Amino acid sequence: MCDFKKEVEPAFTFLTVQEEAERCLLCHDAPCTKACPAQTDPAKFIRSVRFRNFKGAAETIRLNNGLGAICARVCPTEKYCQAACSRTGIDKPIDIGGIQRFVTDFEEHAKMHIFEKGVSNGMKVALVGSGPGNLSAGIELLQKGYDVEFFDDHKLPGGYLTYGIPEYRLPQHVIDVEIDRIKDLGAVFHQEVLVGKDVMLEELKANFDAVVLGPGFKEGKMLDFMKDNKHVVSAVDFLKEVKETDGKLALPDHVVVIGGGDVAMDVSTTCKKLGVTYVTDVIYEDSAHFVASKKELEGTRNVGVTMIDAYVPSSISDNEVVFKHRFLENELKLKADLIVLAVGQVNDRMFDLDYSGNEVAFEGYHAGENVFVTGDIAKGEKTVVFAVKKGKEAACAVDAFLQGGKR
Repeated sequence: MCDFKKEVEPAFTFLTVQEEAERCLLCHDAPCTKACPAQTDPAKFIRSVRFRNFKGAAETIRLNNGLGAICARVCPTEKYCQAACSRTGIDKPIDIGGIQRFVTDFEEHAKMHIFEKGVSNGMKVALVGSGPGNLSAGIELLQKGYDVEFFDDHKLPGGYLTYGIPEYRLPQHVIDVEIDRIKDLGAVFHQEVLVGKDVMLEELKANFDAVVLGPGFKEGKMLDFMKDNKHVVSAVDFLKEVKETDGKLALPDHVVVIGGGDVAMDVSTTCKKLGVTYVTDVIYEDSAHFVASKKELEGTRNVGVTMIDAYVPSSISDNEVVFKHRFLENELKLKADLIVLAVGQVNDRMFDLDYSGNEVAFEGYHAGENVFVTGDIAKGEKTVVFAVKKGKEAACAVDAFLQGGKR
């Protein structure tokens, strides 16, 4: 069994990061910057790297992205900044994520302290959940002078960053360092506290000037005909168990994964890294329309996962799943003692909000009274970098509400 925590992507060195930065065309209009949801400004920090000003590059990244080291590893750059890179038309886009990773690693090793706590304004904000949306909101609020307290029902902070993304993609050390920066600004984290049970939302509303809800999508979708089957688990629960057991869990020789997104790739790759002999991923989309990122797909193929496209599960009997082809009159039967469903996630709707589907239905982040929302339950894409964007915007909405136009 290989080291399931070892990062798959090799990091740049001082020499190779310089070479990559020198490939940048230094575009005047910087389409990569315009394409970043968090407005991280790759054009500016790549210029700094070219002149070996790594501290300046780190400051540029942190100006707009408080979770820069995390996004460097998990952001689907092929959809955003790298998709817009002008170099694409010549050979291949600049590896913006790799350069950002090098810079934020340099920031850590140089023990840089870029964030500064704002002058206290005497107001405090409670953040329910400690996923990327609320972490981003917390950083913004702390720098604006608010006291911030997180309430999270898990043992460790980080939400889906900690419990949903495998360590070969996002090492726990990176998450810990990012959260330590937030603690250094004065944030207080209350772990293993479930809002709605251990403390009520009404209490938080009464004791804090504002409350930001960022519970994320905690539950994996379950197909009705697979409910209560002892062989079936959701991808969310599987990845969480891997993290909580440090990978020390009993797995069968054959695992079937159902789903074609990045989460399905994470489950499939993790199983192979944990020593599962046969991992079969059955995907709804045909191979020309896979939704997982190219990087994730490549990594999953490289570890030996079998992928079967254009099949949809139709029934299950004990540990045998029957699939039907979407376009042909073909049927596929697979047996496995572990079947992992990676077909999406839902929020648990613990809070009394106006939902439309999985999202809060209203525009913006203000949910009424002194309550705001961010992260997955707020409208917008469900990626870490979009959570950073939404967290910043939610913090600005809180600030505007509490300051009453004073700023």
